[in-house]
Amino acid sequence: MAGGQERILRRRIKSVQSTRKITKAMELIAASQISRSQARIIANRPYRNGMRRIILEAALGDPYAAAQLLMPPDHVDSAIVLVITGDRGLSGAYNSSALRAGERLARKLEGEGASVRLVTVGKKAGAFYRFRGLDVEAGFANMSDRPTWADARRIASSLAGPFLLGEVQQVMLVSTRFLSAATQAVEVEQLLPLAMPALSEVEVPTTTKGYTEFEPEVKQLLETLAPKALESEIFSALLEGAASFHVSQQRAMAAATDNADELGQSLSRIMNRARQDSITTEIMEIVGGAEALRSGK
Repeated sequence: MAGGQERILRRRIKSVQSTRKITKAMELIAASQISRSQARIIANRPYRNGMRRIILEAALGDPYAAAQLLMPPDHVDSAIVLVITGDRGLSGAYNSSALRAGERLARKLEGEGASVRLVTVGKKAGAFYRFRGLDVEAGFANMSDRPTWADARRIASSLAGPFLLGEVQQVMLVSTRFLSAATQAVEVEQLLPLAMPALSEVEVPTTTKGYTEFEPEVKQLLETLAPKALESEIFSALLEGAASFHVSQQRAMAAATDNADELGQSLSRIMNRARQDSITTEIMEIVGGAEALRSGK
């Protein structure tokens, strides 16, 4: 009985060690991607900040023309909710947090009388929402690890078309923001109509203070910049989502590796005790047999 238990424990220890190798490799791969993702976020910030500054300057130059394009609608009859997740799992709560936030937003808009059209990024979103009775109008995949500007343009075109045609009055974004290597948070923001950035969010150069003349007119300028601004915001969300995914996966795989180490040590102790019991039993049997032979003589 003890020998059979020892064999079972050996197989379990070998299985745990194999799993540990996989989780450790995934941890190292995710860790190697974090610095690259952070570098891409930093490289993209000047363009994003510049786009926001131009939108702000134009809005301040002609508030009436800007209000026609930037003011939130009085009533929302139909809205698009864009949810950005990952293509893979094993990343802790990264996917589930964004998915549940998107579901709460969709339910909230439906409760207010609006019809909701879901657009998702990542393979994990489709099955999640279909299981909960929410139809996904469009889904994009294979772009969450290393997103490109072309990916952001594809997504933006699918959102801008219905908005410009008047089919929807609002486009919302649910994504994970990369605040630091230790902090990532799920945020909900409005993409369309373009949300005019606050003065505290944009550093306006001192040379722009005072009178500024725009060519072409502010309304035409904003109509031209709106698609670029939308692509910029989506690209930034994709980059921050990718960095957040790699950080979450590295953290989850590190925890899994530690758990595998602890489980392996625990199983080794149990196996050693079982082996010691087996040896003790065999010694007792040998001693007992010897005593029986001696008594028989």
